[in-house]
Amino acid sequence: MYKKVEIEIGGKAITFETGKLAKQTDGSVVVTCGDTMVLVTAVAEKKSKNMGFLPLTIEYQERMYAAGRIPGSYFRREIGRPSEKEVLTCRLTDRPLRPLFPEGYMCETQIITTVFSADPEVDPDILAMNGASFALSISDIPWNGPIAAARVGYIDGEYVLNPATSQLEKSALDLVIAGTKSAVVMVEGRSGELSEDVILDAIFFAHQGIQPIIDMQNQVRDEIGKPKRKVEPPVVNEPLKARVEELAAAGMEAVVTTVDKMERYGKYDELKASVLDQIDEEMYESESEVSELLGDYKKNLMRGRIVNEGQRIDGRSFDEVRPISCEVGTLPRAHGSALFTRGETQAMVIGTLGSERDEQHLEGLKGDVYRNFMLHYNFPPFCVGEVRFLRGPSRRDIGHGNLARRGIQAVLPDGESFPYTMRVVSEVLESNGSSSMATVCGASMALMDAGVPLKAPVSGVAMGLIKEGDKVVVLSDILGDEDHLGDMDFKVVGTSNGITSLQMDIKIDGVDREIMSQALAQARDGRQHILGKMEEAITAPRQDVSEHAPKYITIKIHPDKIRDIIGPGGKIIREMSSEFDAKIDVDDDGTVKIFCSNDVSAKALKTRIEEITAVPEVGKVYEGEVKTIKDFGAFVQILPGTDGMVHISELAHHRVNKVTDILKEGEMVKVKVIEVDNRGRIRLSRKAILDENQE
Repeated sequence: MYKKVEIEIGGKAITFETGKLAKQTDGSVVVTCGDTMVLVTAVAEKKSKNMGFLPLTIEYQERMYAAGRIPGSYFRREIGRPSEKEVLTCRLTDRPLRPLFPEGYMCETQIITTVFSADPEVDPDILAMNGASFALSISDIPWNGPIAAARVGYIDGEYVLNPATSQLEKSALDLVIAGTKSAVVMVEGRSGELSEDVILDAIFFAHQGIQPIIDMQNQVRDEIGKPKRKVEPPVVNEPLKARVEELAAAGMEAVVTTVDKMERYGKYDELKASVLDQIDEEMYESESEVSELLGDYKKNLMRGRIVNEGQRIDGRSFDEVRPISCEVGTLPRAHGSALFTRGETQAMVIGTLGSERDEQHLEGLKGDVYRNFMLHYNFPPFCVGEVRFLRGPSRRDIGHGNLARRGIQAVLPDGESFPYTMRVVSEVLESNGSSSMATVCGASMALMDAGVPLKAPVSGVAMGLIKEGDKVVVLSDILGDEDHLGDMDFKVVGTSNGITSLQMDIKIDGVDREIMSQALAQARDGRQHILGKMEEAITAPRQDVSEHAPKYITIKIHPDKIRDIIGPGGKIIREMSSEFDAKIDVDDDGTVKIFCSNDVSAKALKTRIEEITAVPEVGKVYEGEVKTIKDFGAFVQILPGTDGMVHISELAHHRVNKVTDILKEGEMVKVKVIEVDNRGRIRLSRKAILDENQE
């Protein structure tokens, strides 16, 4: 059935149109704001696959035609691998949707967003998120939505709902939130060291702003929505459950009180094997059924110990951060390096400096973007004691790296005062919760070790939540099991002055203002504690960049002299780059940026360029090589590429019959510039600097 509705959010009209395109889907909608238009489709298999988890796939694909561009790849079509922007938008869409599917629903489900038209002032990501909720709501796919999403900015002390792209450039906040009617379910964004109160108000300002979208979806669903498929809730084998808990009771207590992660996992595996050995095979259909019941028992026992007895797995108090050790300069040849260890989570983080040529080039709907700061997060299988094939970065890796990058971005120096391209790589060596936050801390220290003048050090901490009825416990610096068995993963990054980035995901229906306020306050204390530990390793950026980092020098030349350093076909600049092992960048305004491997080469190259681009000054004495001799005088090269003529009458105070009586080709001679005419011709004199008594 065709339906079109328009709603105004933040002063901008958003249109939802369904029943016209992609009608063979279970649900589809075209969402339009400005000139940005996206198609969102939802399709689910009819049969459950009983995979033990929800097989949900979210895809977001940008088409370059949407912006009137032809892809720059060799094949001139969009490449198969999604871009970073596409991956991050998939994650934004997935995270608020996934917790709202009913328990027991295991049909393979796919949501695809295609960007048909792109307005540079309207980012498609918010439309994709709202469109996914709309498509699910009107479909027959079981889902406990709707949700809605919005972006909020903070400009001149005022909150702005769904700001335009140009507005975000001057905004101290870029925060995406998603929520249901009653609660917030997802937060993601960056901040310019804003306070916890400002962030909290922003989140609930946006939550209030999305209410009309939720109301509209409920209304449209009631009007044209398909009847939802029935989902049979999982039936619990009560006799088997009782038997599993009876056999596991004593051993599980030892499991949930074992501090060491690998030892705890080992004890759990031994317990599972013991339980399986003692249960009659007639009581269960598959071992996975026993494993699931045992996992539920472990989860309930851990959660109960926390909320009822105040006991975490490792015995810490709720607001206590694990033991931390930090060191810098760990890798001898790296420009900057840091080893950050917190409990059983460890990251080796390396900073590398390069020239402008090393900037990352990103092609997207908004045109070409050049990024001078990159942060890459690697999570190898050995860091959690596993074996698996090494592939490229996963969506999780890209998301964690982006969170850390935004957290550091706020404190980086500007390009004019520090013109280096910076790349940070985090190698996670051990993981038991919060490896992305270890990456943030390590990145801050590695950059300072490399001599990058950060405005302030940055740390991060992950907060968790256990909610059982009216009992609510907020946990600081969560372990992997506390993340897996808990209800919230809330990562907060910032300096001592305020928050620079944050990310929140939940597994329950939502969190209210009181819980978020407590989590932010507890996170602030945790960040301050971690910053103190980091300062024990390095208190401020190094005074200069690493001895192994390229040395940077800037020279300003007259724009007319650019061709002199480039040379015919780039010959001269290539020769200098090779001779001095340097990267030379020349701007149109005459700014020459030199990157050399050491100070000696940098200074020598600077001298060479100054000689090539020097302008002869009248009255100044130069020593040059005699290049050519004519009957009327000699041509002397006084500067690289610059010749002047010494007339025969200017060779000496006495009459000279032949130029060769005084000068020979290849000879070095001192001369004085006596004139530069309006055509640039240079007249030189030898006799002007001779002592007449020596003639």
